[in-house]
Amino acid sequence: MLCERIKELREKAGYSQAQLAKRLDVTRSSVNAWEMGLSAPTTQYIIALTKLFHVSADYILGTQADVQLSLKGYTDEEISLLYNLLKYFDSKHQ
Repeated sequence: MLCERIKELREKAGYSQAQLAKRLDVTRSSVNAWEMGLSAPTTQYIIALTKLFHVSADYILGTQADVQLSLKGYTDEEISLLYNLLKYFDSKHQ
């Protein structure tokens, strides 16, 4: 899960492995090894990743479950409003 989250966050932020490595002051091969699950970042780099990507350590480590909402009983208009609101917040955090 950790390796998948690092890659997901890097790609979502639009960084190459080399760019992320430069931001963290590590080698590109270190980032590649993290993403392939060959090694894991130290606590220092987990913290740096949380700050860089604005996520919790729980999220990066895969201990935080995805949030699921029940939309039962909502009208189509209410669902559309919720969806658009989530898209708005998502665009602000990229």
